[in-house]
Amino acid sequence: MTQKIALITGASRGLGAALAEALAPTHHIIAVGRTVGALEELDDRIKAKGGSTTLAPMNVTDPAAMQTLCRGIYDRWGSLDLWLHTAIHAAPLTPGPHIDAKDLDKSITGNITATATLINYVAPLLGQSGHAVFFDDPIAGQKFYGTYGATKAAQIALARSWQAETASIGPRVDIVTPQPMPTATRARFFPGEDRAALHDIHAEAARLLATLQK
Repeated sequence: MTQKIALITGASRGLGAALAEALAPTHHIIAVGRTVGALEELDDRIKAKGGSTTLAPMNVTDPAAMQTLCRGIYDRWGSLDLWLHTAIHAAPLTPGPHIDAKDLDKSITGNITATATLINYVAPLLGQSGHAVFFDDPIAGQKFYGTYGATKAAQIALARSWQAETASIGPRVDIVTPQPMPTATRARFFPGEDRAALHDIHAEAARLLATLQK
C-alpha cells in the first residue's frame, strides 16, 4: 500500500471522526474508538467517498489492546505516517471539595496513563519521519473543572515533553487548540448552550489540518 497511514485514537465521534473524514482522501484511516456502531457509520461515510478504513473497536485505557493494535500495525504496514490523539475522558463538573475519587481515577487513567502508554507504543511506528498531534483544551484552573482540567493539562504536559525531546530528531510532535465545537463532550459541560454559535466540526477539522501542513 502506497497510501499514507493515519492512526486516530478517539475516532468514533466528534473531532476525531471529522479528522478521519478529512484525511480519508489521502490516508488509510485506522480508527480507534469504543463505540462499534459509530465506527461503522464512520466507515460507511469514508467508503462512500472512496476512502478506506481499518476499524479498531478498542479502549485506549487497555494497555494489552493498544499493544496488540500497534503490533498489528507494524505487522501489516511497518510504520505510521500520522497519529492524531483525540480520545479524552470528560469527568462531570464539580467543585474541588466534591471531586469524586472514581471520576478522578478514570480521568487519570484515560487522559494521562493511556496517553503515556500510547506514546510508548506508537513512537517506534512513527520513527523519525512520522507526525503526532495532540489537542489542547486550556480550561485547567477554571472553576468546577478540577478533574478534567488537571488531567487534560497533564496530558498536554506529556506531549510537550515529547515534543521537546524529539525537536531535532523526530518524530514531529504538534499541539493544537481547536475552537469550541458542538461535540458531545462540550454538551456535557455546557448543557443548553446555543450550539449554532459554535464552530462547525468539519470546518474546524479542515482548519486544523491546514495549520499542520505549514
